[in-house]
Amino acid sequence: MSSFSVPQKNNVQALGTSLGNSSFSQHIRSSEFRPFPMDYKTLRELVRQGEGKHIEFKLKTNHPEKIVREIVAFANSGGGYLLIGVGDDRSIKGLKYADEDEYLLVRAIEKYCSPGIEYEIERISIGEERDVLVFTILSSPKRPHYVLQPAETSLTAAKTPNTGTQKGKLHAAPQNNLVKKTYIRVADRSIQASWEMREILRRQDDDRNVKFQYGDKERKLMQHLDQHQSVTVADFASVAGISRNIASKTLVLLVLANVLDVHPDETVDRFTVHA
Repeated sequence: MSSFSVPQKNNVQALGTSLGNSSFSQHIRSSEFRPFPMDYKTLRELVRQGEGKHIEFKLKTNHPEKIVREIVAFANSGGGYLLIGVGDDRSIKGLKYADEDEYLLVRAIEKYCSPGIEYEIERISIGEERDVLVFTILSSPKRPHYVLQPAETSLTAAKTPNTGTQKGKLHAAPQNNLVKKTYIRVADRSIQASWEMREILRRQDDDRNVKFQYGDKERKLMQHLDQHQSVTVADFASVAGISRNIASKTLVLLVLANVLDVHPDETVDRFTVHA
């Protein structure tokens, strides 16, 4: 087994500067969410700060099956506040029928979140018989959490008799045919997690020491990172001449070993040398 080496320190510093944001694992460790007693004054201060890693606004609980993505993302990413009755423009409108909104969202959490998520609900009166619902979600040790979603409808083509023409036919997915999707919080957005991020979440709190061998593919990876800001799974597979599956598992292992940092994104995750 060869000895392990990393790119020069000045290159590592440049990586952190040019990317402009902390890695996901650093975010989990360094910006732990700490809830505090909520009242109207505190609520106004939170709203004034705007949406961010730990705060999300929703005017109402329309489409609760989609809102649960925010709750799952907070549980997977250090925790946060979900404020129902606040607009994206930071206007505190409140809810006239808060009981109904609370019931719809609680039922959606129980139905669509797996494994179960611990949360607290507070109701803050803003006057004129209107309330804001505050859902407080803590960072969960049961990561990753999933949203159970119905499989998307599929469009299949069928030929009509004698004509040879094709007509599309929609086939709705059975009610019990659910797919699991994981969401994480990145800046002020909840995005779907990649397979690599799900594995990192699942194994991040494992107490066992992570060991790996420094071989040819790892050498080629570090050479690439010595010349480039970051690497993707596809980049690594191409540079090292290995399958995407092996590249993916290797990058996950190196993140868990604190050799690399992961920077998740809606388009493609990027990996950099651990700063």
